[in-house]
Amino acid sequence: MAKAFGIVSSSGSHIHVEGMQDYRPIGSFSFLGRYRMIDFPVSNLSNSDIDRIQVYIQQNPRSLAEHLGTGRHYNINSKRGKLQLLFTEDSRINEIYNTDMAGYAAHLDIIERMRQEYVVIVPSHMVFKQNFDELLETHIESKADITMLYHKVNDADKSYRSCTIMKLNRQRGLKCLARNDNTSADENIFMDTYVMKRDIFVKLIKKAMSLSSVYTLADMVNSEADSYDIRGVAHKGYFAAITDIKSYHEANLELLDIDLTDELFTPDWPFYTKTTDSCPVHYFEGCKVKNSMVANGSLIEGTIENCVIGRNVAVGKGAVLKNCVVLAQAVIGEDVHIENQVIDKWANITNVKKIVAEADKPGYIRRNDVL
Repeated sequence: MAKAFGIVSSSGSHIHVEGMQDYRPIGSFSFLGRYRMIDFPVSNLSNSDIDRIQVYIQQNPRSLAEHLGTGRHYNINSKRGKLQLLFTEDSRINEIYNTDMAGYAAHLDIIERMRQEYVVIVPSHMVFKQNFDELLETHIESKADITMLYHKVNDADKSYRSCTIMKLNRQRGLKCLARNDNTSADENIFMDTYVMKRDIFVKLIKKAMSLSSVYTLADMVNSEADSYDIRGVAHKGYFAAITDIKSYHEANLELLDIDLTDELFTPDWPFYTKTTDSCPVHYFEGCKVKNSMVANGSLIEGTIENCVIGRNVAVGKGAVLKNCVVLAQAVIGEDVHIENQVIDKWANITNVKKIVAEADKPGYIRRNDVL
């Protein structure tokens, strides 16, 4: 039996991707035309031999539940492993109550019954590669109470909106957590990833319940920084945090860079997803495709440059797409010109012939919209 069980947390009420998140949780977002965001944390856990995984969902759960299924496509052994979806109450009275800690508290009895000594908690709104078995061993050897993963960046003044930063001492012990206010470039971005004993996790949940109904796990850890030995471990490699349309747009398009793609996707560490069988992409005579990823089933007659195109997308003759992320089943009509947009599923753009946004402020075209 593995030493730890895994938890994939919800993104929490402090993160909201306007438009897209109205229809599905961030974990269900399409990524690179083939994956869902949830594929990355679940694959990391599965590859680390952690096969008892709880996935917490707050609202609009249908698409995520359908995608995860029983977890067989994540190489989780159905006899000894289990992928469990845990639904939490979505309070429409006030979103401040929709915290990760509220979800854990609602299912505290399930957490207490887990036989594994340790828990590894990972986010659903971040993309990275991590061997959690190695991180767990680092945690045990350090004899720390809580280990937290962070990524050192030099552009926190421009990116990582709504993320949390870690203030560390010289021994990488936690001094405090703070919300990124985009005033400093060099920061340690907390990756919302924790390793601790299950008993400590349970104590934090129970104490949070007595202190505040709106406490998050990060709030609780921050308040207990002087009571526990809490240490940070640096993450190396590709890292992206999806907190708004801009970061979603950037994360998809930056992986058109083959060097970044090779850094994330390696033969020894596969990322699993639910496969969809369909015909290969049909590139019609006269079309032009440059530096783009195009998923199977798509029909391309126009011009595509620096784009990520989802499954079964139709791009009409004379159409031009530049720097766009297009989700599955969208239709781009003839002679339509679109730049710097995220186009949601089943959108049909035929009558409006030009939609252009600024490069650093990508636009969003709603799901099922007809333009």
